[in-house]
Amino acid sequence: MKQYEKNNRAFKNERNERKGRDFADREPQEENSSLIGGRNAVKELLASERDIDKILVAKGDRDGSIVMLVSEAIARKIPVIETDRKKMDTIFGSTHHQGILAMAAERNYYSVDDILEYAAEKNEKPFIIIADGIEDPHNLGAIIRSAECAGAHGLVIPKRRAVGLTSVVAKSSAGAIEHLRIAKVTNLATAIEDMKEKGIWVYAADMSGTNYYDLDFKTATAIVLGSEGNGISKLVKDKCDFVASIPIYGKVNSMNVSTAAAVILCEVAKQRNT
Repeated sequence: MKQYEKNNRAFKNERNERKGRDFADREPQEENSSLIGGRNAVKELLASERDIDKILVAKGDRDGSIVMLVSEAIARKIPVIETDRKKMDTIFGSTHHQGILAMAAERNYYSVDDILEYAAEKNEKPFIIIADGIEDPHNLGAIIRSAECAGAHGLVIPKRRAVGLTSVVAKSSAGAIEHLRIAKVTNLATAIEDMKEKGIWVYAADMSGTNYYDLDFKTATAIVLGSEGNGISKLVKDKCDFVASIPIYGKVNSMNVSTAAAVILCEVAKQRNT
């Protein structure tokens, strides 16, 4: 009973932090991610070594088994999102989820240090892409493909407000997801600060900056790409050393993020290999 009360308090504390907001509506749709539904199935998933992007739980009262699972997820810093049961039915395609769904990554994540170690093993200066809140799985897959083709050592994504490594992302990457080290971090701004301390120069891909082909990418480099709707967040942009811009000559004022990524990453690759 004491353990149940402890876990119940942990869940309530997590829920209170989200009071008044429907986090499911704010989260990007993770189409065709590896969905695991049901209490025993989620319990086994948590016991495995497979990475989990997030867990959805039905709103309302719940018994001890759900509280225990949520408590374990919180302890592992897995995002837990309360949502309507009907929405969960739609996502799962069935009502047999018992009030809990887990979205498991298509492959396990690396750490930023793993990416840096990989660059060191190749005796190369780090080349990293940072995706700040990419929500479209097709865009993230295309970015992963371009990054791998350009010889990047890894890609960093945030835990929240962004798509994870779903099956759509994997398919859109055309197999590149198997060759690129991808890290997921709690705070992008902090991750950028850590990279800068290790000698990496960080470039925000955004408007009103220096033309990308006039910048020097031969050093240890990280390229930050912003979300489809809002671009790079102010906090993240303020952490960057430079702003790299693609000059636009037509009437449309910007490119799709995955297209812009391909343009800039190819310039980085050219400079690093000539």
